[in-house]
Amino acid sequence: MSFDYRIIDDVIHSRVRLAIMSYLATAHSAEFVELKKALKVSDGNLSTHLKKLEDTGYVIVSKQFVDNKPLTRIEISREGETAFRTYVDGLAAMLGPATNTKKT
Repeated sequence: MSFDYRIIDDVIHSRVRLAIMSYLATAHSAEFVELKKALKVSDGNLSTHLKKLEDTGYVIVSKQFVDNKPLTRIEISREGETAFRTYVDGLAAMLGPATNTKKT
């Protein structure tokens, strides 16, 4: 194996951030409450991880009011899509081909 593990993106590699990026890679955008429910995390935990992803430019967080209620929407950025694809490809390369572990 000649894979350099150091190219794995530490920002995405956190379990919660990986879950956020995985969700957004498919959905492209989501409301805060939707993400919170899907990932089963607290408001504070989700906010902390979103801030890290936003600071890195991987997600775009927008806030508005709808019917006098706050609405936070999170969208994966182009940079985030590219970083996530690179992360997944790198992880796959590091793991190598799947092997049959079933005993006969």
